[in-house]
Amino acid sequence: MLQRTFKLAEHGTSVRTELLAGVTTFLTMAYIVLVNPAILSTTGMPLAGVAAATCLAAGIGCLLMGFLANYPIALAPGMGLNAYFAFTVVGAMGIPWQTALGLVFVSGVLFLVLTVAGVRQLIVSAIPRALFAAIAAGIGLFIAFIGLRSAGLVVNNDATLVGLGDVHEPTTQLALLGLVILSVLTVLKVRGAIFIGIVATALLGWALGLATWTPQPYSLEDMTGTALQLDIPAALGVGGHGFGLALLEILFIFLFVDLFDNVGTLVAVSKKAGLMRPDGTIPRLNRILFADAGATIVGSLAGTSTVVSYIESASGVSAGGRTGLTAVVVGLLFLATLFVAPWAQAIPAAATAPALILVGAMMMAPLAEIAWDDPVIAIPAFLTLITIPLTFSIANGLAFGVIAYALLKLASRKAAKTDWLLFALAALFLARFVYMAFEA
Repeated sequence: MLQRTFKLAEHGTSVRTELLAGVTTFLTMAYIVLVNPAILSTTGMPLAGVAAATCLAAGIGCLLMGFLANYPIALAPGMGLNAYFAFTVVGAMGIPWQTALGLVFVSGVLFLVLTVAGVRQLIVSAIPRALFAAIAAGIGLFIAFIGLRSAGLVVNNDATLVGLGDVHEPTTQLALLGLVILSVLTVLKVRGAIFIGIVATALLGWALGLATWTPQPYSLEDMTGTALQLDIPAALGVGGHGFGLALLEILFIFLFVDLFDNVGTLVAVSKKAGLMRPDGTIPRLNRILFADAGATIVGSLAGTSTVVSYIESASGVSAGGRTGLTAVVVGLLFLATLFVAPWAQAIPAAATAPALILVGAMMMAPLAEIAWDDPVIAIPAFLTLITIPLTFSIANGLAFGVIAYALLKLASRKAAKTDWLLFALAALFLARFVYMAFEA
C-alpha cells in the first residue's frame, strides 16, 4: 500500500529509508514545540494551549503535504511570522490575539483562493530572487534580535538605543552557556541539536537553581485553551473594532512572507532531493500550496500563527527521504508529541533564547545568493535586510525593498512590461507609507 501511495520504487527509495528520513527531519525541527509557545505566550495566549496547537497544526500540515503533494517537506508554525504575530501585530499594534488568529485564518483562506486563481505563482515571478534571500535573512536577524533581548544580552540604552546587558546576571550566563551548547552540538552535526540543546540548558537551569517550575497535571481544558478562540468578524473589520487599514497590512504580510518562505524552502529542498524539473519548475506546485494553505487554516483554528514549510526538511532529504512518506512520519511524530506538549511551560526563557539566536544565524545563508556588486540588486536587498530588525517589522523591510527595487529598475532603464505587478506592489507599499504619515 505504501509503495503504491507514495510511489517509493519510482523515486528510488524504501519504507525504511523514508522512516529514517522522517525521524531525522522531526528531530531537527522539534524545537518549534518549545520555542513557538514561548514566543506566542507573550501575547497572553495560554502557553499549554499554544504548545498543543503547535503540535496539531504541524502534524496535520505534514500529513496534508505527504498525502496530497507526496513531497518530503515538513510543515509547522513559521519562525519569523510567529515573532511578527506576537511582537508587532499584538505587541506594537495592540490587536487582540484572538483577532490576530482570525487574520491568520483569513490569510489561509486567501492562500487557497489565490492558489486556485494562479495569483501566488504570478507574485513569485514578479519578485526578484535577491529580495527572497534578503527577506529570509532579515527575518533571521529579527529572530536573533528577539533571542538576544530575551537572553538579556541586548537591553535598552538611552544614549545608543540598544546596548550590552549585564553579563554577570545568572540567567544571562545560562543563556550564553546554552548558546555554546547548541552551537557545539550543531557543529558536531548531532541530530536534533537545537532540541537537545534547549532541554540540556533547561536541565542546567533547574540544577543550578536559575529556573523554577512546579510540575502540575494538565487537563484537556489546558490543551484547548487557544482552540477556536479566533475572532473572524474582528479580523474582517466587522463590528466597529476600528483597526482599519492595519488589518489589510497584516494580511498582506502574512500572505507575502508565507509565500516567500515556502517558495525558498521548496526550491532548496526540491534541488537537494532531485525533484525539480530540468526547466527549474517544481512538480505538483499547486498541491504543495494547497497543503500549506490548509495547514494554516487548521493552525488558526487550533490557536497558532501561520504554518509554513521548514528548511529543516533538507535534513530528512539528506537521509534519503524522497516522497511524502517522510512528511507523514514527521506528522505522526508531531501528533504523538501533542500529549506532552503542555510541559513546554517548564522550559525557561534562558533556554529558548539561544535557539532563537542560532536559528537566526542559520537563516543568513541565502545572502550568498545576492549579487552584491550590482547596485540595482544590492541596495534594495540591503534595505530589506537592515530595516526588518531595526524597525522591528517585516512589513517595513518588505516595503523598503520592493519600492527601492522598482525605483532603481526605472532609473537604470531596465524596466519591462512584464514588471507591471512589481510596480503595482511598490505603489501599494508607497501608499501605505503615505497613509501612515497622515495618520501620524
